[in-house]
Amino acid sequence: MPRPSSLSRLALFASFVALTACRPGPDADPTDAVTPTETEDTDAGRAEAIADAVVGVDDPQLRELLAEHWGSTLDHSPYYGAPGWGEYGPAGREAGRERRERWLAALDTIEANASLSERDAITAATFRAQLESSRAAEVCEYWSWSISLNTNPVEVINGAFGRAYLVDAAAGEAELERLRAYGPVVDAWIADLRDGLSRGRVADRETLERVAELLDSQLGTEAQGWGLFIEAGDKLEAQRAGWTAEQRAAFEADLEAVIDGELRPGVDRFAALVRDELLGAARGPEAVGIGALPEGAACYEAMILRHLSEPRTAEDIHALGLQEIARIDAEFERLGASVFGEALVKEGGRAAVLERLRTDPALYFDSPEAVEAFAQDSLAAATAELPKWFNALPEAPCEVKRIPDYQAPFTYVGYYGPPTPDEAIGYYYVNTSKPTTRPRFQARALAVHEAVPGHHLQIALSLELDELPMVRRTAGVTVFVEGWALYTERLADEMGLYRDDLDRLGALSYEAWRASRLVVDAGMHSKGWTREQARAFMREHTALAETNIVNEVDRYVGWPGQALGYKYGQLEILKLRAEAEAALGDRFDIAAFHDQVLGAGAVSLPVLRRRVRAWVAAQGRG
Repeated sequence: MPRPSSLSRLALFASFVALTACRPGPDADPTDAVTPTETEDTDAGRAEAIADAVVGVDDPQLRELLAEHWGSTLDHSPYYGAPGWGEYGPAGREAGRERRERWLAALDTIEANASLSERDAITAATFRAQLESSRAAEVCEYWSWSISLNTNPVEVINGAFGRAYLVDAAAGEAELERLRAYGPVVDAWIADLRDGLSRGRVADRETLERVAELLDSQLGTEAQGWGLFIEAGDKLEAQRAGWTAEQRAAFEADLEAVIDGELRPGVDRFAALVRDELLGAARGPEAVGIGALPEGAACYEAMILRHLSEPRTAEDIHALGLQEIARIDAEFERLGASVFGEALVKEGGRAAVLERLRTDPALYFDSPEAVEAFAQDSLAAATAELPKWFNALPEAPCEVKRIPDYQAPFTYVGYYGPPTPDEAIGYYYVNTSKPTTRPRFQARALAVHEAVPGHHLQIALSLELDELPMVRRTAGVTVFVEGWALYTERLADEMGLYRDDLDRLGALSYEAWRASRLVVDAGMHSKGWTREQARAFMREHTALAETNIVNEVDRYVGWPGQALGYKYGQLEILKLRAEAEAALGDRFDIAAFHDQVLGAGAVSLPVLRRRVRAWVAAQGRG
């Protein structure tokens, strides 16, 4: 019997999650709590999930280690279906730390084995990088101070149904029980932040003011207007066959009661902490970076390692960004002259080009329908060209979907949602709200980055690498994932996807945005830059609108180091391609090169270099 595809096995894993999550209600007959069939299916589902964790692994010690790790993931990670909210507070952190150190010690023994295969060696190195990144990040003590617009109870609550399938009333009751248990999580979070406050660890004032505004806005919204309630409605509609009208009405009534009786009081307690305790001790505008915190320099060093997969100094990153910005500035003038005329550039230089891009209404969409149609056209054109540039293509298709109205005003211009166990489709979510603020000139590059050949191609392919264990298929190495997506924005021009120099100018504006991140992220977290210094730099060197610049700088303040991966990763992939082209000459095959880059999942840059250079050497011998 052939092994099921990776998406089929993910579906089996989802059924295991649903069975373990759906506990009987308080009035249920105890004899009906778990039937023999459910027990057998649960055991089979878990066994299948564990089998995925070790597929393709030859070394018995590594197999045992990965099986233990994935079993722990199933038991403790809500993202992978564990009931409850995972481990939190001092006891939870200590339990996770103990497991990590035990696994690292086991890896020491495994990697000392000289007969370890190349594939097992890459798997072990991938797992080690994840564990060591977690260990290094401990110095940051994020749990004791970090709050942002993306890290707060409202964001957690409104995303609580993100991986819930709500297939029937039993699944719905399990989710309600989980939500009813969120209060202690908020209280533990509050206790952690008070601990940090007592030791001089607290977020900056502007971040806390914006979070307080968000929390107060949520508290002032009736239950049916919470994102959680709206998301539940979408899920119920998608699973309509599993619910009667009466069950759906009862679930919605219960959810409203949970929001008002359990969740709202928790948000209120958290908001009181922010307003009454944290704001008074918040860091000022001169100290927004983590360098202002105890052990801040060590924390930023750890974040660079986490997101770049190799050590680099903040000074080197900053300098690299300035170097790239200088190159892109000159390119803005060249392309700007082509699109808008040489007179504009002679008179106003780069600043005039950026101002035209920001303010010319003709360069923006005029309706939500136009935004969506352009995204669909861009995706279709790119999909048609893929076979010429890639040998391996994912089974899962990619489709355009509008970002929901309740979410659109508060989120990105577009993003990618990968295939899930209940729906083997990747989605390019496009923001159609306020269409006159959405640049048409950037829309093709955005579609390339978020859909194909960017995130969808890479992530869906990774999920479908049936011969690799889950620790590699689900790896999210920032510098690889985001570096690849930015690499494809430039590749798109070679593929013929940009129709004119205006499209190329849009792609260049995106590249400027990512290059500026190297400068301002390192500037704030290592050089003591203020928010305003960071914003001013991005005004001068990117075509981003002011609201986007404000939001972007806020993101870098709250997520140190993550923004570095895009440009750094793109440059490394471009270097490897140039090496291969120079070595192989006429024998260089772009599709085969892409196979080497994508064929092992999201790997660290040292592993990627090793793979590509080994392939080049083998081609040379051939």
